[in-house]
Amino acid sequence: MKYALALACALGLAAPALADDDRPDAATIAKIEALLAEMECQMDPDDIEMEDGGYELDDVICKGGNQFDIELDAELNEIGRRAE
Repeated sequence: MKYALALACALGLAAPALADDDRPDAATIAKIEALLAEMECQMDPDDIEMEDGGYELDDVICKGGNQFDIELDAELNEIGRRAE
């Protein structure tokens, strides 16, 4: 029983660390937010994920109220946009 409890605690403590593996660092988030501001768009930074060497931006709201998912490459160039 003690082993099972220790294992559960260890896994519980490790889970948040694994969840952050697909999140960019604060400097990259700031660059993405600046890029979105230039595009007259905004989003919740928690919806930025690292994916395939680039970034997936979910639920981006742009001027006029349109909502998109936007893909950026590693250099923050837009490589895809899908209307929601």
